[in-house]
Amino acid sequence: MKKIFLTAAGFAMLCRINAYAQVMKTDTAKKVFSLAEPPSTADNSGYQTKPLRVEEVNLVSSYYLQNGNHSAVTGGIGTEHVTDLSNGINLKLVWTGPGQHKNTIDAGLGFDHHTSASQAFINKSGASSTGGSRIYPSVDWTSENEKKGTSFGVGTYISSEYNYRSIGADLHFSAKTANKMGEFGVKLQGYFDQVRLIYPSEFIPTSTTTTTGGATVITTASGRTSTLSADGSETKSSIPSSPRNTYSASFSYSQIINPRLQIMFLADVVTQNGYLSLPFHRVYFNTGRDTIEHLPSSRFKLPLGFRANYFLGDRIIIRTYYRFYTDNWGTHSNTINLEVPVKISPFFSIAPFYRYYDQTAAKYFAPYEAHAPTDTYYTSNYEYAQFHANFFGAGIRLSPPKGVAGWQSLHELELRYGHYQQTTGLASNVVSLSLGFK
Repeated sequence: MKKIFLTAAGFAMLCRINAYAQVMKTDTAKKVFSLAEPPSTADNSGYQTKPLRVEEVNLVSSYYLQNGNHSAVTGGIGTEHVTDLSNGINLKLVWTGPGQHKNTIDAGLGFDHHTSASQAFINKSGASSTGGSRIYPSVDWTSENEKKGTSFGVGTYISSEYNYRSIGADLHFSAKTANKMGEFGVKLQGYFDQVRLIYPSEFIPTSTTTTTGGATVITTASGRTSTLSADGSETKSSIPSSPRNTYSASFSYSQIINPRLQIMFLADVVTQNGYLSLPFHRVYFNTGRDTIEHLPSSRFKLPLGFRANYFLGDRIIIRTYYRFYTDNWGTHSNTINLEVPVKISPFFSIAPFYRYYDQTAAKYFAPYEAHAPTDTYYTSNYEYAQFHANFFGAGIRLSPPKGVAGWQSLHELELRYGHYQQTTGLASNVVSLSLGFK
């Protein structure tokens, strides 16, 4: 496992950003941001306001390494070697406004860079680029009425990489029961994506050049057009893309049974439509001829989950989770997760975890050279195959009262390692480091 990297440059500056917002015009409007708790103000109506402050900043970095031998790019055979380096920063801003509403803004920015050995074979000669990057900013605002036990919020999300664009938005609401022992939550999400139509090299035409009305139009192998006008100006189009939309509604209900036991029920309803295949995934028929993956243009998913956390004394927590999943492509799966954080001291804990997963194959999946040309839909992507998987590892967490390594602002450090093994032969390792600042 290679070492992990952490992007911390500029963080010290962030901790000293002078940020301020005020819902009422008071003398505190001249105050600047401080990591210390700012003073509250009150007006004659009886409510108090607290100015905007940075409550927490989190830096997360991870390194992922994967190996396998069933790449979808080469029709279910070939290397699945992947590396991925991910870095992200999340800022949590809070303030209290009129009516004692606590407002929270979570702003995040992530950046990944990956290498994929199979990506080279989009061009059959193995000459395609093996690397790629993705950037994904997000922001979420939540307003909480602590007196009534309700909250409401909205969020948005953008993700961009060379062959994929995604824009998402959500609405979320929660309400506690009268005795504050239970809470119901609902979240509505929509993702509006564009899949760039990048095909394997054997399925793209050669470049063509035509002349129309004095303009020369060059259509490249990727589908881009370049138009050279008679006056010498040039315009270029982007690679053609196809839309993919995802809509989901998530429901949850949590209940405190007693001081030691908490439970939660979860349910999601997800529907997708649009271009759900990937254009650079090959399928080899039993005749030896190859084509590109072809899947239905709609999909319905239904995951149902249950969580239970039990506090076994003051030092041990038993966290359990079970999820059943089904969809109309014929896949059913079960997930069982167990994590047991153990507090070694008031400021140090270790948390081993284990997850078991199994799924049935989608009805459109078949391995290399097993599909017939008469099939309506076909894929050799092992994501849709039948398999069992195990994922296990452990995490350690430090939260000394004087800060990690004596740095008062660095209140928490968490390091986690996990190993994943699939019965298809796919295996991966991941290391992540999280630093929490206040």
